[in-house]
Amino acid sequence: MPAAPPHAFDPATAYHEAGHAAVALALDRPVHRVSVLPNQQLLGKCEFRKGVQRPSDDWIETEILISLAGMVAEARHTGKYDREAADRDLRYARKLMLYRASERSLDRYERRMVSKTENLLNDEGVWRAVEMMAAELLKLGVISGRAAVHFYKMATA
Repeated sequence: MPAAPPHAFDPATAYHEAGHAAVALALDRPVHRVSVLPNQQLLGKCEFRKGVQRPSDDWIETEILISLAGMVAEARHTGKYDREAADRDLRYARKLMLYRASERSLDRYERRMVSKTENLLNDEGVWRAVEMMAAELLKLGVISGRAAVHFYKMATA
């Protein structure tokens, strides 16, 4: 059996992080860098550019959708939702959801936001961008925000 390459990255993580990036770009949130280089706390990371963004209702929903996009993209790739692996993202999304929904209606609101995220990722161009970014992440381990934008524009043109 051939030896694994020295940098064998996890495909599920690549799709997860690419999902965050593609949905962020679809919602006009600038991406700084996307990585599947694991550290002690994270298997991967999608970093966003700092900018002047004022919290608003749209901002809250955008943040929720981007947060859920990793789990949803990973599920589309693997065929199952891994809520444990997405725990950090889910905690952040739920914290934001409480601005919009009561504790009692949180589950229903979360299902609605997951459905909305699935619809975003079901767009042929957005999904193609996820696949292109994930493939590059599996090769290199990290891509710049500029590369993410390039793949997004190629996929959605």
